[in-house]
Amino acid sequence: MDKGHLVRRLDPVWGPEASTADQDTSTTRTQLRRRTSSTRASNWQGLENFLLEHAVNFHRKLTVFTGPVLEDSDPPYRGIKVPLRFWKVAALMQDGDPAATAYVLDQSPDLTKDAAAQAMAEAARAGDPPPLGAFRTFQVPVLDIADLTGLDLGPLPAADRLPTGVRAARPWTLLESYNDITMPIP
Repeated sequence: MDKGHLVRRLDPVWGPEASTADQDTSTTRTQLRRRTSSTRASNWQGLENFLLEHAVNFHRKLTVFTGPVLEDSDPPYRGIKVPLRFWKVAALMQDGDPAATAYVLDQSPDLTKDAAAQAMAEAARAGDPPPLGAFRTFQVPVLDIADLTGLDLGPLPAADRLPTGVRAARPWTLLESYNDITMPIP
């Protein structure tokens, strides 16, 4: 299991509130540790680095929102519910208008929710790590993040740069490489 940062630690840790910001970035993120290549889009930190570097290359300021998808059906492990999915929304200004893209990291096991909960309980009793699935990262419509989380994302769903045709054909695009990402920046 990995306790880690939901955002890149170096981004919010500046100014007079640096120590508070540093502590706030380390909210527990329950995620199974995996070795992933830095070039794979399934690497959550790699995805954020890619987005931020892309913004720098095109001289844009980028804001990245991130958090867990909390569901009543998330399986418990040692008395704590384990979120099986996490989300990111990247927002920026493009030609004077807001632009956004959204992503979901899914570590759901390939089990039904009931079977996943039972497997989590058995692992906890045995002292084993929970049986989470392999990381899968998807580019998704921003509106799906609002629906999954119940958050009001303001103008960002309407500013989604995922083309309407892509949203209709395959609303959740599995990212195997960074070339699979549809970016709002030219």
